[in-house]
Amino acid sequence: MPRAAQTAIWFRRAQRLLRQCAARFGDTFTLRIAHEGTWIVLSRPEDVKQVFTANPRTFHAGEGNRILLPVLGERSVLLLDEDAHLEQRKLLLPPFHGTRMEGYQDLMARIAAAEIERWPLGAPYRLRPRMQAVTLEIILRAVFGLGEGERLERLRRELRALLDKLTNPRMLLLPLLLGPERLARFSSFRHAMARVDRPIYDEIGERRAAGDLDERSDVLSLLLQARHENGEAMTDREVRDELVTLLVAGHETTATALAWAVERLARHAYKLERLAEEVRAGATGYLDAVVAETLRLRPVISLVARRLTKPVEIGGWSLPAGVTVTPSIYLLHRRADLYREPERFLPERFLDEPPGTTPGSRSVAASDAVWAARSRSPRCARCSASLSGADRSDPRARDPRPRSDARSRRRRATTPR
Repeated sequence: MPRAAQTAIWFRRAQRLLRQCAARFGDTFTLRIAHEGTWIVLSRPEDVKQVFTANPRTFHAGEGNRILLPVLGERSVLLLDEDAHLEQRKLLLPPFHGTRMEGYQDLMARIAAAEIERWPLGAPYRLRPRMQAVTLEIILRAVFGLGEGERLERLRRELRALLDKLTNPRMLLLPLLLGPERLARFSSFRHAMARVDRPIYDEIGERRAAGDLDERSDVLSLLLQARHENGEAMTDREVRDELVTLLVAGHETTATALAWAVERLARHAYKLERLAEEVRAGATGYLDAVVAETLRLRPVISLVARRLTKPVEIGGWSLPAGVTVTPSIYLLHRRADLYREPERFLPERFLDEPPGTTPGSRSVAASDAVWAARSRSPRCARCSASLSGADRSDPRARDPRPRSDARSRRRRATTPR
């Protein structure tokens, strides 16, 4: 198909396009998306492993994420490569040390419990916006370190407006039509970003002047204490770009994962009952399995991108420099040779028969989902009961989505079609 046609289908039905291409062309195929160059989609475990264990100087993740430039900014760790990426990554490691992350558990549980108390009983309501409210509140408190007050309300209002724009389908089309560099210069877009940046920069300035940075545990305060190898502090722009990165990467992904987890449990009442029973008893094994299985079956992103800086051979294909290899989380997680009955929702697979691979992209979404789900609010039991109206007649109810088996295709030493 022409690039424009592929782009249009990708924008509207990305996962369907992946399924159909895998069924027609096999494990490896090419997509051409506007302003993205050539994508080589990979789904064989050994090919995916090669990408993630290869030299990052050859596989540039920052270049592969360039479409995020207008929102995240030039200094975002997701857009940097090689030495610049490594240096920025070192600055971000201390705020996300395991012990510090555990310290946010009580905060996340309180926010989740307070949100659940506002949910109606006995009436249908849209779940995803409520999950978005939970994750945004956690970010405002844990990342920005804000308490109740006008500053919190102002930042919540502007961030909510930004996130609504970023998840609007029409807004998502703009980077594909204009390209990231042109969109970043687009006057209306720059004005919208400036509205969000003002309260963020105000918060950075006020926090720099505070005398209690070393006593605070929020991510913003820890970033302001971080130092480059030459001893210099991060600039306001660097801090802003990393804060927005955490917001964009951690908000919508986590909210989507949580909403899908509830949707899956609502359709499998006996699994919901097992989960509720084990959580009440203080166990977390099945909870972790539910999160992992949700992310396997409903990954928050369909693929990740790495731009090649030199020619590479992957799976028998000779790929030139300049193309983008895109390991597909969505296709990998539906391989029958890795997962028994891959289209079914079976959290037990992560307890009874560990599969040949584990769900990708768990670092942000899964950890937040686990902590939020561990809330011990009494209302949680009532919420579980309200979800249990799912059909109990068939405890082995299958996922309604169709299954597609990839046909094998003979490889040649050339770029795949």
